[in-house]
Amino acid sequence: MNKAFIGGLFAGAAAAVTVFAIAPRKLSDGRDKPFKNRYFAHRGLHSRDGSVPENSIAAFSAAVNAGYGIELDIQLSKDNEVVVFHDDGLKRVCGKEGLVIDYDLAELKRMRLLDTEECIPTFKEVLDVVDGRVPLIVEFKGGKRNKILCEKAMSYLREYDKAHGGTGKGSSLFCVESFDARIVFWFRRNAPDLYRGQLANAMEEYDDNFPWILRFTSAHCLFNFGARPHFIAYGLVGKKPWTVRLAEYLGAKKICWTSHNPEDKDGNDTVIFEFYNPPTTWE
Repeated sequence: MNKAFIGGLFAGAAAAVTVFAIAPRKLSDGRDKPFKNRYFAHRGLHSRDGSVPENSIAAFSAAVNAGYGIELDIQLSKDNEVVVFHDDGLKRVCGKEGLVIDYDLAELKRMRLLDTEECIPTFKEVLDVVDGRVPLIVEFKGGKRNKILCEKAMSYLREYDKAHGGTGKGSSLFCVESFDARIVFWFRRNAPDLYRGQLANAMEEYDDNFPWILRFTSAHCLFNFGARPHFIAYGLVGKKPWTVRLAEYLGAKKICWTSHNPEDKDGNDTVIFEFYNPPTTWE
């Protein structure tokens, strides 16, 4: 057995392992149709000056009135209520010390978003405002209570789907995504009918406090072997790794974020945008 043959075996094995690690769950049933060629307002249609705060009822109402899909973030309060808020910490948006999960819902409700009259909404309140009129991309923020977050939010989403004529299985009204591959895996196991996605970003965009190996595997979507996402929502800052491009070639739908340029639609299936006014869809 010569060296070239052995080298070929190793190369073939490495290629097979890579494909197994990053392969998505390819769709053939049109589950992505409500999201394809559509613009989604990042954290609602909020304003650059903060007068309409991100992830606020005002921002979600503005997006619905304009006909845009909505991307939003959910996490748990101290008393396990599902609230809509992006950051782990409260300082940037509410000017308060500590984390969202350090406060119960009543305490969070007394806080204000960016010095406006808007307060932190619950997920249920947002669903009531949207009322099935535009599709949602729901980002689940990872943490120590992922199972509770997934179960509680899914109970709201199933009821929301049924209330708007759905069967509670699959939905044209929402899809789910997370940076945390464990959450995407939870949906693969517990709600395989839903359109699900893996959020990722270029390696240099991850927090330096994360271990290098976790930043590398996350940026290259090497946890797809467990999550098997239908789409990859990849950040527009930084270079997209070849492993992600291979996953897209293998069938992963392409969502980009956060767009500040209408031309970002080129080569993507869905665009999450902020601070400009695109049409609601494109051909």
